[in-house]
Amino acid sequence: MVPLVVGAWSDRLRTPLGGRLPFLLGATPVVVVALVGLAFARGGLLIAAAVALFFLAYFVAYEPYRALYPDLLDEEIAGRAQSTQAIWRGAGTGAALVGGGLLIALGRALPFVAAAGATAAAIVVFVWIARERWGEEERERGEGERASPRELLGLVREHGALRAFLAANALWEASLGALKTFVFLFIVAGAGLSKPAAAGIVGGVALIALAAAPLSGKVGDRIGRARLMALVLPFYGAGLLVPAFTQAPAIMVPLVVLVGFGGGLVMTLPYAILQPLMPEDQHGALTGFYSTSRGIGTALGPLLAGIAIQALAGPFSSTHGYAAMWLICGGAILLSVWPTRLLLRPAAR
Repeated sequence: MVPLVVGAWSDRLRTPLGGRLPFLLGATPVVVVALVGLAFARGGLLIAAAVALFFLAYFVAYEPYRALYPDLLDEEIAGRAQSTQAIWRGAGTGAALVGGGLLIALGRALPFVAAAGATAAAIVVFVWIARERWGEEERERGEGERASPRELLGLVREHGALRAFLAANALWEASLGALKTFVFLFIVAGAGLSKPAAAGIVGGVALIALAAAPLSGKVGDRIGRARLMALVLPFYGAGLLVPAFTQAPAIMVPLVVLVGFGGGLVMTLPYAILQPLMPEDQHGALTGFYSTSRGIGTALGPLLAGIAIQALAGPFSSTHGYAAMWLICGGAILLSVWPTRLLLRPAAR
């Protein structure tokens, strides 16, 4: 629920730096302290406290940061803008995974200390550049009355397009959450492949998803982002169901391309789909709404997949139950087709 509160607050806040940047500056020291705390924490309670503090500060900073996208970029290029962000986010994730692995081999604390330093440097540089380039425009957008979280909920109840987006986005994230949580276990424990082979397969899918990001943004801006999602989702969802019933290499190899492209699409376009639905003075509040819908899916996806794996261990005994995860991954995507198509109606546009 933190994104809803912070997003709406950043719409109303008036400072010499505008409404967004003060949250980044205020939360960054807490993020740094939490990461350094993780580096040296011992025991479950201390680690849990540091993780909780980190994510609390992270969402305080991230919602106003994300709201700068609709503040500063035109709707016409929203898809390409999110594609650019997806490429850099993917590159950063890859660098973190590789660099973290190398650093932790040298010392347990090093990845966390390095992350703290990188975060502090990145945010300070970003705020300095944003203040110089966009400060005046951002301050102008901060004038006037803004929506409270309660008023935002009223707006969502009033507009069917926002409710449709909430449902679709939560289902997309549920599928991704289930996939990211269990895919490695499915490959190793379910399909019986080696860990290096599993890493290669997951890495290959990630590269395809990364390559799909700029393509999906460009095509989405041209033909319509929700329209592109509505066209691709049935094929993506059906493809995600296939590994539940067969792991034959002749089928799985081309399927990797479909899953990678569909995953890249689902990771790139959702916020760009929401952007045209945002009233000018509620970018922060609806950004919080977006993150809350993501959080619902991220929480439910792994939980439902885990239940399916346990409950269907008998019928899917050849993979020790892990093939059942694909029923949740594919089912969530196929269920999202209906609310996605609601976004194509004239009233939604």
